[in-house]
Amino acid sequence: MSMLGFDEVGLLLDDMAEEFPPEFFDELNGGVALLPESKADPEFPPGEMYILGEYCNDMMGRHINLYYGSFAALAELEHWTEEDWEDELWDTFSHEFTHHIEGLAGERGLEIKDEAYLEEQRSLQDQ
Repeated sequence: MSMLGFDEVGLLLDDMAEEFPPEFFDELNGGVALLPESKADPEFPPGEMYILGEYCNDMMGRHINLYYGSFAALAELEHWTEEDWEDELWDTFSHEFTHHIEGLAGERGLEIKDEAYLEEQRSLQDQ
């Protein structure tokens, strides 16, 4: 298991951000923030489902929040390697960028897919 620190994750995200075309950042006026806290999904029992990132389009503008604490909690539960960290960060970062690009285009495809996934997880929880 490899636990990456907050600063290490920030550097990884900086490197990843350089791989996205500059156009992806259009109208992302709030940028991308790595926040130290974890964010548990309130619809699931504590410690069972974490929100790794979210795309926000609110009165503060358009921005992406990534939650270091959520990544760290899952890394500990699932015994992540450094490669697992990189994969999860990339998947989450690109997922939230997809929400941003779809939002600019007035699309909701990924949002609908996310809702279906969470509904499936809730039904598994109820069994």
